Amino acid sequence: MDRALVDALAHDLAAAGYAGGGVSARIGADASDALARMVATPARRALGDATDPLATLVRLLWLGDAVRPDALDAALPTVGIDGAAALGVVEVADGTALPLLTIRPYAFRDALGAGEWWIASDLDELSGMHPLRPDHVLGVGGAARTLAAILPPVRAGSALDLGSGCGIVSLHLARLADRVVATDLSERALAMTRLTCALNGVDHVETRQGDLWAPVAGERFDLVASNPPFVITPRAEGVPAYEYRDGGRTGDALMQEVVEGLGAHLAPGGAARLLGNWESLAGGAGLDRVRGWLAAGDVDGWVLERESLDVVRYAELWLRDGGTRPGDADHAPLLTAWLDDFAARDVRSIGLGWVAAQAREGDAAPRIRVEHVGHALVLEHAGVHVATSLEVQDRAAALDDDDLRGVHLVTQADVTELRHLRPGASGPTVIELTQGGALGRTTQVDTAVAALVGACDGELSVGAILDAIASLLDVDAQALSAEALPAVRELWIRGYLVEAGSETD
Repeated sequence: MDRALVDALAHDLAAAGYAGGGVSARIGADASDALARMVATPARRALGDATDPLATLVRLLWLGDAVRPDALDAALPTVGIDGAAALGVVEVADGTALPLLTIRPYAFRDALGAGEWWIASDLDELSGMHPLRPDHVLGVGGAARTLAAILPPVRAGSALDLGSGCGIVSLHLARLADRVVATDLSERALAMTRLTCALNGVDHVETRQGDLWAPVAGERFDLVASNPPFVITPRAEGVPAYEYRDGGRTGDALMQEVVEGLGAHLAPGGAARLLGNWESLAGGAGLDRVRGWLAAGDVDGWVLERESLDVVRYAELWLRDGGTRPGDADHAPLLTAWLDDFAARDVRSIGLGWVAAQAREGDAAPRIRVEHVGHALVLEHAGVHVATSLEVQDRAAALDDDDLRGVHLVTQADVTELRHLRPGASGPTVIELTQGGALGRTTQVDTAVAALVGACDGELSVGAILDAIASLLDVDAQALSAEALPAVRELWIRGYLVEAGSETD
């Protein structure tokens, strides 16, 4: 890749105002929102017949439309059509300039602040590609945004992007680490990663081709991030195997391989953040299976299952993702293949979620927490919260109930309380605590725990507050404490409460 040509292309994109805000201002908010939903018609309608540089670049690089060569000449005065062709961005045939890939603006905000990048990826459904090519390189999707959001906001000497795809996570890691290694089985994906990084002036990302951990055998990293090709795909003739989502293993074996390899590749004190899917079988719940993978990998970890799908819904999800819809001739045969595959292994459901892991210290057994959430989570503060929660889990695990009674806790300012009462009732039937920050959870508590949360201002210890509540309720203080402390411990881990003096989560 000619870096001078990439720099020239980036110069032309910037000069044309080809950024998220500029495009939105040009086509309007409604059309811009439609683009985010992969609907192109409003944008095409808003651009009309305009041939100015910004309109030409939106058509070519965002919508995937052919443009006139003279219009593209005007839009790319520095790199030129020949330079763009040499980079594999465009080809000219029969007097028309045709896009070979997309380059779209991507705005982000993380713990280090806000910014915007250009992301190179393959032409997709927005560009009229149907179905997708098997070696399709995906652009910025929900999974990539989620993984970026849960990265820990800490400086690292070295980082690994396992399965880099278009390179979006590599860019996020490059904000945190002095050196980034990006790996992928697909050379096409690595080419996109290199172009994406170069377009944004990021020079400390090294790309390596290979399968999962093979390209980094024997190496350790301070930070590992992976959105691996975890989609559970039938190993059957006629079933498309898209490289960006299918790692060529049976069932969730790829996810197991990734998780179990963490211990061998995390440096002392190192952290990992993964996305993944796991199967619940007739003989074992998915979360328990992931717990076993973390233990085998000899790391501490937290598995957060955001959703659980039955086998039919899971198959339908990924058939749609690949461009196959009900009514298509191949929909029924493909769905049958997926369901046959699940039935052969007695799969009951599939979990979708996150894995946060830490290099284990000392000789104690791995400390592993698994939970199913089942409702939408707020991602804005997720990276900070996940890192802090792992620290709290270690702190809380070291305290027995007597120790916990001596801790001084403070209720986070973003916590609100909602009470549900039946008409005419003297007291609430349900009390819910909701977070405005952290992961935006809602947790049901009883009257005593709600009272404790209301009283936690750091002045009194947990034990002193519980004793006062027991006196007010005229109940046995020891029994109340035994009943309430597990809930208090959980609210502390979930970020509703923080230890006095650490109110910065």
